[in-house]
Amino acid sequence: MLPALAGPGSYVVVSSQSTADDPEWAKVIETLNVQHKSLATIRFPDGRPDDVLEQLRKIHPRYTCFVARHEEVTRKFVTQVHQMTRMLDDDPYADTMWGILTGYDASNAKRIASTRQPLVIERVASGTEVALEQCREGIWYCELKQGRMVRKKPGGKPIEGQGPEDTTEALADTLNNYNAQLFVTSGHATERGWQIGFTYRNGFFKCSDGNLFGVDTKGRRIEIQSPDPKVYMPIGNCLMGHIDSQDAMALAWLKSAGVRQMLGYTVPTWYGYAGWGCLDYFVEQPGRFSFSEAYFANQHALIHRLETCFPEIARVELKDPNEAGKMRAKIKGNAQARRAGLKAQDAVGLLFDRDAVVFYGDPAWDARLASGDCAYDQQLRQEGNMYTLLIKPRWGKKAFDPVNTNGSQRGGRPIVAHFPQRLQDIRIMEGGTLNPVITDDFILVPNPGSTDGGALKVVFTAQPAG
Repeated sequence: MLPALAGPGSYVVVSSQSTADDPEWAKVIETLNVQHKSLATIRFPDGRPDDVLEQLRKIHPRYTCFVARHEEVTRKFVTQVHQMTRMLDDDPYADTMWGILTGYDASNAKRIASTRQPLVIERVASGTEVALEQCREGIWYCELKQGRMVRKKPGGKPIEGQGPEDTTEALADTLNNYNAQLFVTSGHATERGWQIGFTYRNGFFKCSDGNLFGVDTKGRRIEIQSPDPKVYMPIGNCLMGHIDSQDAMALAWLKSAGVRQMLGYTVPTWYGYAGWGCLDYFVEQPGRFSFSEAYFANQHALIHRLETCFPEIARVELKDPNEAGKMRAKIKGNAQARRAGLKAQDAVGLLFDRDAVVFYGDPAWDARLASGDCAYDQQLRQEGNMYTLLIKPRWGKKAFDPVNTNGSQRGGRPIVAHFPQRLQDIRIMEGGTLNPVITDDFILVPNPGSTDGGALKVVFTAQPAG
C-alpha cells in the first residue's frame, strides 16, 4: 500500500478558546503542533465546535485533533464532531481522520500528545473472545463460560485451557506484568466500571481519582499500574467512552493504564456495528491498518451500508444517537437491504451507532498489530494518473468471511484502502461491476462474499486535488 500522507498541511489542531488560553493545555496544543508540523491551530468559541467548519473545509486536513478538557467532552460534543467532519465535502463519509485528545488533566493529555514512537502490537489481552490466530501472542478469558480461556504463545497456535473462575486478577495481571499492548473488553459497563463476567458472577474493573483497579468477587482490591503505551478497545461495552465527570472510566484508562488511543460508546450499546466491527479491520487484518485507520474504515463501512440499503434516512443528522428510533416510520429499505436480510431494526441500529462511538487520542499516532496472515492481499498501485486496487484471495472460498464471529454485527465488511493524497476527477476504467465507491481519500469495494479464488481489480484515473 502507498504510504499515508504526512507533512505540513496534513494535520490541524482544534480547541475551544478557553482550552487554548489555559497555560497547561496550551502546552498540549504546542506539543502536537511541533510534533506534526501542523498547518493551523483553530479555536472555536466555547461550546460551539461547529463554528470551525468553514476553516476546516478550506484546509481539508488528513488529520484533525480536537484538544479538549474532560468537561468539554460531552455526548453532544462527540456527535457534533462526527457530523461536522462529514461535512468538509459533498460525500457522506468522514472527510478527515479525527481524534479527541483529552485526559484526566493537562499533564495526562500532554503525555498522550508527546508519544511519538509507533507501536507494533505483539501482545494482546482480552476479556472476550478475539481472533488470536491473527496475533503474535495473547490471551483471552471468556465472558460467557466461566473458566474458559485461550492462550497463544509466539510461534504457536491458540490453545484452549482452564482459567480461574474469577478472572479479575488474571486480567489485571495482563496489564501489570504481561504488558499487553492491546486490551479488549465487552459486556456490561457504565462510566464507573466494567462488569467482567457477562453470563456469570465475576469481578469488576473500577476507578477512583483517575486510577484503575480491579475488585474481585471476594471484594479484594487489585491495583492496576500499566504505564506502557497501549490501545484499548471496549468494543461491546456500554458507556465506556462517555465522560460524564473526572471520575469516568475512560479518563482512568488514559491516566493509569497507559492508553494512548481508545474507542468507546457514549451511550448504552445494543446494535454493535461501530464497535465490534473495528475488530474486523484492526485484528483480523493484522498490520494493514493503524488503529485510527481501522476505526475510520469501519465508519466508512457503516455509512456505506446506510447509503446503499437505507438511503431514505442515510443523511439524517440526529442531535443525539438515542433519537434514532424516531426514524422508524421513515424507513423503507430497498432491494439491496432485502437481499442482505436487513430490516428496519438494522436501519435504526446503524443510524444509532454512527455517531455513538468516539475515538480518543492523537489520530496520527501509528499503532497497529504486528504483520500477520491476512485472508486476502490488497495493494494500491499508482502509475502517473492511473491507480489500481488489486485484491488477491489467499484463503480460498473463506477469504472474505469473518475470521471470528464473536460479538454483534460481525463480518461482511467491505474492502477499504486509503489514498496517499486527496484525489479528484476520478474515472473508473475497470472493475465497475464490483460497485466500488471512490471518494477523494479512499476506495471502498463491497465485500464480494464467495469467490473462485481469482484476483479482483479496480482501475481508475484521478488527479491530485488542490
